[in-house]
Amino acid sequence: MAIAMVVAILPLDASQAAISNASAATPGLSRADGQSEQRLLEVFGLMARGQNREALEKAGKLTADHPNFQLAQLVYGDLLAARMRPLQSVGDMPADMARAGTAALGDLREEAQQRLGSLKEKPPEGYVPSQFLKMAPQTRSAMAIDASRSRLYFFENTGSGLQLKADYYVSVGKAGISKSQEGDQRTPLGVYFVSSHLDRRTLTDFYGVGALTLNYPNVLDVRRGKSGSGIWLHGTPPTQFSRAPRATDGCLVLSNPDIRFLIDNISVRNTPVVVASQLVWKSPKQLEEPAAAFASSLESWRQAKVSGDLKRTLSYYTPDFSSYGKTLDQFTPLLKAEMKAMKGRNLELKNLSYFQWSDSAETMVVSFGEVTAGKRTGTPKRQYWVRSSKEWKIFFEGVH
Repeated sequence: MAIAMVVAILPLDASQAAISNASAATPGLSRADGQSEQRLLEVFGLMARGQNREALEKAGKLTADHPNFQLAQLVYGDLLAARMRPLQSVGDMPADMARAGTAALGDLREEAQQRLGSLKEKPPEGYVPSQFLKMAPQTRSAMAIDASRSRLYFFENTGSGLQLKADYYVSVGKAGISKSQEGDQRTPLGVYFVSSHLDRRTLTDFYGVGALTLNYPNVLDVRRGKSGSGIWLHGTPPTQFSRAPRATDGCLVLSNPDIRFLIDNISVRNTPVVVASQLVWKSPKQLEEPAAAFASSLESWRQAKVSGDLKRTLSYYTPDFSSYGKTLDQFTPLLKAEMKAMKGRNLELKNLSYFQWSDSAETMVVSFGEVTAGKRTGTPKRQYWVRSSKEWKIFFEGVH
């Protein structure tokens, strides 16, 4: 069989370079599941080098440890068949058998392709998704999902910036991405936050070992008339180790060991989750300019509020501003009262984070603690800004 089966999934130039080194891929990443995916990739690596006997032994051990890992079972079956005849692709079986399981076989082949593809083009070391412009030190971690790669990336927020600590295979909606309405079986795109942790004892087996809920629809989604709810990151039922790349009703589904790792390593209400059709990776240096440009607008708004000039402050809000149903006219008395309570004292924006989102418009999601000088704590706020005619304006402000 040699490399033929792997070539069906990845181009030859990627196969030798990426798969043959599968056992050494992404060193240092924390895996809570005994590195099941990496073990599967190691099997592919052995197959690519024609070491089928060693691959069969490792695949047998992997399926014994995870009997519900359907892709591993398929590869193990291929390796057994390879002792009798050459194989050309994953799930290479007689035509009548293939026809009987066309949908399931296609899903497993796509899963294999996505898992192997994660090795082919890994993010450059030290780079982060372009959405992460600034993150408060108090934010422990962040997640970013690249739907095109069926991949979730987990970051720790350290003193030297965001550090990629793990990446996991993830499934999205049956109908793909760009959710717009209830029941469309699509996964939403945008900047979200983990809003709660649902314990497995409160859930059915369908959700595996637990779930993390997202705040879909967020303010931007509501502004755009999107509907639906109940978008979670969750695990799988006991009969499944993982699901097909596109298999959910809109949720993001990981294997149980992987979602367990995330549950144990995030903070509810404080963990940003970017869901993108395809992530764009940037170095921290490349993000300095857009971060500074927005920081200038945010600072101008802060200075206007400190000045006590209501008219000047209101110039930073869009005419169609809304805050939990309040129009700008209805919100203005609250803003005026806040400025009056400051009594001319300075205002600090503590625990400041901001994340950019660009599609048909350029928006910024901003979180901070609004603390008046002389006080230790303040009001936790979240703002949504939109760029129009090269100026940033606030279209939502509220407590979070």
